[in-house]
Amino acid sequence: MLMKMKKIILVLVVLAYVLIGCGDYNKIVRSNDYEYKYKKAVEFYENKEYARAGTLFQSLVNIYRGTSSADDIYYYYAKSLIGQKDYLTAVHFFKSLIKEFPTSEYIEESQFMVGFCNYNLSPNPRLDQTITNEAIDALQLYINLFPSGKNVDESNRVIDELQNKLVYKSYLTSKLYFDFENYKAAVVALANALKEHPDSQYREELMYMLMKSKYLLAVRSVEDKQMERLSDALDEYFSFVYEFPESGYKREVDRFYETTAKMLNYQEDINLN
Repeated sequence: MLMKMKKIILVLVVLAYVLIGCGDYNKIVRSNDYEYKYKKAVEFYENKEYARAGTLFQSLVNIYRGTSSADDIYYYYAKSLIGQKDYLTAVHFFKSLIKEFPTSEYIEESQFMVGFCNYNLSPNPRLDQTITNEAIDALQLYINLFPSGKNVDESNRVIDELQNKLVYKSYLTSKLYFDFENYKAAVVALANALKEHPDSQYREELMYMLMKSKYLLAVRSVEDKQMERLSDALDEYFSFVYEFPESGYKREVDRFYETTAKMLNYQEDINLN
């Protein structure tokens, strides 16, 4: 019974402190003493109370606009948003800081943060990768502008990670056309994937799918397009076996070669007659 009473008293004490704290915070929010509000906002931020800090900084954005402290407000507000994982709003304020305060002491970090926020907003590889490209562009711009910056190594690491995501996206898109037997679209997508990412880790599979797509597109073609497409498939075969002579796909692509060569010889015999 005594232990139960102690727990109840402890809960009531904690609740009282919370209510008092909330009351004090609400007073700060309603205060018209902007310097005091700014000071408390920084304290909340430094104590990692990002939601409270963000609310206060947000209320000060328009108050301090046009003053020498405006970039401080933008910076701390954006950083508070990052603490809340609101990267979309944060990137807007970092971009605004860069545009409106080009000589600010926060320019270097802000440029990096634009890339960092977009990196965190970068979606699953199966989805549209516009934001991924924006993250890469922002981080590359950071490296170009601040080649000795403290975040250059991290920027290069993140760029590599994002580039790999784009490679995977390209691979998935190409493979989707291939798997659904849309070989005409697959040929275009696979060729683009290999052109855009020549050092892709999926290069062997992409080249195999390209060769097979061209072969199947050729054998299913109407007569007036077949010979040209067979020749194209044959060229793809030679490229593949030259680059991957020990490939696990070798036996299968050799069968494609034999069929393609026979069909081409047959077409040539007809043309000679």
